[in-house]
Amino acid sequence: MGNWRDNVRHVVPYVPGEQPQKKVIKLNTNENPYPPAKGVDEIMKTVDSDIFRLYPDPECMVLRKAIADRYNTETDNVFVGVGSDDVISVAFLTFFNSDKKVLFPNITYSFYTVWADLYGIDYELIPVDKNFRIHKEDYYKENGGVVFANPNAPTSIGEPLDFVIDILENNKDVVVIVDEAYVDFGGESAVELTKKYDNLLVVQTFSKSRSMAGMRIGYAIGNSELIKAMSDVKYSINSYTLNQVSLKSGVAAIEDEAYFKETVNKIVATRERVKKEIKELGFEFPDSKTNFIFAKHESVPSKHIFEELKKVGIYVRYFSAPIVNEYLRITIGTDEEMDKFIEELKKIIK
Repeated sequence: MGNWRDNVRHVVPYVPGEQPQKKVIKLNTNENPYPPAKGVDEIMKTVDSDIFRLYPDPECMVLRKAIADRYNTETDNVFVGVGSDDVISVAFLTFFNSDKKVLFPNITYSFYTVWADLYGIDYELIPVDKNFRIHKEDYYKENGGVVFANPNAPTSIGEPLDFVIDILENNKDVVVIVDEAYVDFGGESAVELTKKYDNLLVVQTFSKSRSMAGMRIGYAIGNSELIKAMSDVKYSINSYTLNQVSLKSGVAAIEDEAYFKETVNKIVATRERVKKEIKELGFEFPDSKTNFIFAKHESVPSKHIFEELKKVGIYVRYFSAPIVNEYLRITIGTDEEMDKFIEELKKIIK
């Protein structure tokens, strides 16, 4: 037996939500229950397969321009990648190279620790308070970078722009990454702040509000120098990240603003209705600004509810880690799906 195993990199990977292979009510991975914009469907029907023999544009210019136009900025201020996970991963690799610790909340998107461990980035987990709130003052200390999701996941809490500005004002010498995967469902976007703060990188995704989780499109908006640095790293890993269909369908999705607003408004309306109904059933939760609710019952353990719902084909997300193991993360589905969810919930907690 050789000793090659001594040189294998071992990491604790991110664990995604379960992807059942049977038809279920799927409220566990924060996907959008509605189809993408009609223009996306047209792209899928009319795309010429002859383009598949050609490499896609490594600069992804057609999609970057569409995103830039939507946010009234320039293509040099836009970076795109294979989902926001890819975008943030490249950002970690690009910007967090000092000997100082990167700061992010202890309750947040669990991929942050995975990337930091993988890339050998030293970091400090900053505790949220008992109400899962992030305290901006905790990020005033010396550091090698700041990352936070706003609204945060899995807590669903959104902070106002004044909060973001305060962190930026107190962290001018490092890159600050604001992960806005859920911002369209009630948060305040910091995109406009990128024109004032050259160390701010705002990351968003097509996976949630634009119904394209399966297409894997994410993007970042920031100072052109930040974007250039990220692009240089990207080209050093894989120049051709987004395929031909992703580029075309991404443009179709972001150009249909009316449909985007329509589906987001439907999800928000359903969320507000479900919040009232589960509160009456004895649940408590933060005021969600996302497409999910982070809730616990006053007397019935979350793991029991999770297991009982799964038996009847309703999947929600249960986290086994301390503190959050009292809660369920419940994605907002269609009204019909949420009606069935409420119906089964009543049977479990009776």
